[in-house]
Amino acid sequence: MNMIPQEIVDYLDQHIIGQNNAKKTIALALRTRYRRLRLDPPLQDEIMPKNILMIGSTGVGKTEIARRLAKLMQLPFIKVEASKYTEVGFVGRDVESMVRDLVMTSYSMVKAEHNENNKEAIEHYIVDILTHKLHPEVPHFPTEEEKARHEISKSELSEKIRNGEMDDRLVEIELSTGGIEFNDTNMPPEIARVQESFSKMFSVIGKEENKKEVSVAEAKEILRQEAAEKLLNHDQIKREALKRTEEGGIIFLDEIDKIAVNSRSDGRNDPSKEGVQRDLLPIVEGSIVSTKFGSIKTDHILFIAAGAFHLTKPSDLIPELQGRFPLRVELEPLNEDALYLILTKPKNSLLEQYRALLATEDMKLSFDEAAIRAMARYAQRANEKTEDIGARRLHTVVEKVLEDISFNAHLHKSSTVTVTEAMVNTILLPLVEDEDLARYIL
Repeated sequence: MNMIPQEIVDYLDQHIIGQNNAKKTIALALRTRYRRLRLDPPLQDEIMPKNILMIGSTGVGKTEIARRLAKLMQLPFIKVEASKYTEVGFVGRDVESMVRDLVMTSYSMVKAEHNENNKEAIEHYIVDILTHKLHPEVPHFPTEEEKARHEISKSELSEKIRNGEMDDRLVEIELSTGGIEFNDTNMPPEIARVQESFSKMFSVIGKEENKKEVSVAEAKEILRQEAAEKLLNHDQIKREALKRTEEGGIIFLDEIDKIAVNSRSDGRNDPSKEGVQRDLLPIVEGSIVSTKFGSIKTDHILFIAAGAFHLTKPSDLIPELQGRFPLRVELEPLNEDALYLILTKPKNSLLEQYRALLATEDMKLSFDEAAIRAMARYAQRANEKTEDIGARRLHTVVEKVLEDISFNAHLHKSSTVTVTEAMVNTILLPLVEDEDLARYIL
């Protein structure tokens, strides 16, 4: 991913308002990874990733930054919740499974790329099989003229299949019963490999082919999977997936504050807290994790952790883990102006989404400037009076304002409905003023 830091920030600016410090820090961390890969191997091994800890209340953009990065980067990337892991020895997912999840993501990415690169060979395989099924065999002891006519008609049929002209035609194909694929990343790799071996063995022993009559269009999809299995070099894909994970993998560890233990609490022995931190430590600082595709070193995987830290502080994490996240960035809480910009500025903003949805009902939706300001103001007041959930409050506020308009959209066909400040005040003022209603409805 050869993007300079400013290009990464510009991309994030299209979707996320503010939080410039967080964008800058993450953009720099990603560029540093690109720079490292251009160095000589001995020096590459010395440069460790600068893991990032993002601190900010809910709804300020921590998870959204991760979601947008996942779309932007052609690197193995996963987002996991720290709170779903348990200490080794307790029932639940152990922290090593997040590395196996990352490897599976990398494998899927590399396989998709190989599929794309071998697209022509796969299409050729599919057309050959279907042509053989649909075209009559050459007669016994044919003359040279019959052979020539047969080849011409076969070539014409192949072209029709390729162009989709034969998609409605029925064809009989063999469906082979393949083995079961085990993708449980919480299962020890050794057991997963044994299960896959048994699956392959039984699938060979009890191999039977079911013939089924389907349309040519359906047959193309079935044969595409078969072609990918036969034509792709799966060992090469596995090696490339492991290498890409080691050199460019990124794990976004959300809700890390949920595994921090407040020094005043008596939860020191909680298996889903301090024990998880101790298990997480060797993975973050660098260790070898076994996966179904082989062992992987986690030394150069970038970890981006995020948490609200309402009830705890970053210093409540164990000191060793704190030291593994040297870059800390605090995300600013959202004020009324930021909420207004979130409604109007981002590409495919919330208001644009509602306009597009209601346009499917042949109805045009518009918003007065004052109405948008009012919605941002009421969202901010609701955040102040109840729990501060940041930009997520806007979803509730806008949905409440548009509830009746959306319900009666069929009555407004071929017309324009404008949301005014008076409408917003009528709907939201009673809810925001009454704290009990605001708590349960907004």
